[in-house]
Amino acid sequence: MKIRIGQGIDFHRLEPGLEMHLGGVKIPSEKGCVAHSDGDVLLHAICDALLGAAGLRDIGFYFPDTSQEFKNIDSKILLGRTIDLVKQKGFSVVNIDSTVCLEKPKIAPYINEMREAISSIAGTEPDDVTIKATTTEKLGFTGREEGVVALAVVLISG
Repeated sequence: MKIRIGQGIDFHRLEPGLEMHLGGVKIPSEKGCVAHSDGDVLLHAICDALLGAAGLRDIGFYFPDTSQEFKNIDSKILLGRTIDLVKQKGFSVVNIDSTVCLEKPKIAPYINEMREAISSIAGTEPDDVTIKATTTEKLGFTGREEGVVALAVVLISG
């Protein structure tokens, strides 16, 4: 059996009046992500981690923000397509560990729903998906509520 790890990170600017999607869940918020897709930084970071673990190119290669095919696309679709690419390489997801950095909104009430959404696409149990949330204590662009960051580490086997 072969096991591999991968890490991913994504950033998006926040603007008033846009929807906030994190971990496949729409979260009530005054601000949302400026993006070509739905701007789900958590799913994008997970996609990059999975692609890296499988020895594939980054998310922008497979789902370029210059393509109309991906304009406003639900990032759950991107994660599903990423899982398909990983499976084509003979791997399956063992676990996903992730962190979301933002000041507002507080996402703790939505974490279980996000874990369910991600695990159902990844083919794992919800306990195999962890999502942690942190602020940056008012430091930097996340602290000023100008943006959001997500980091992910995955383990795959095949």
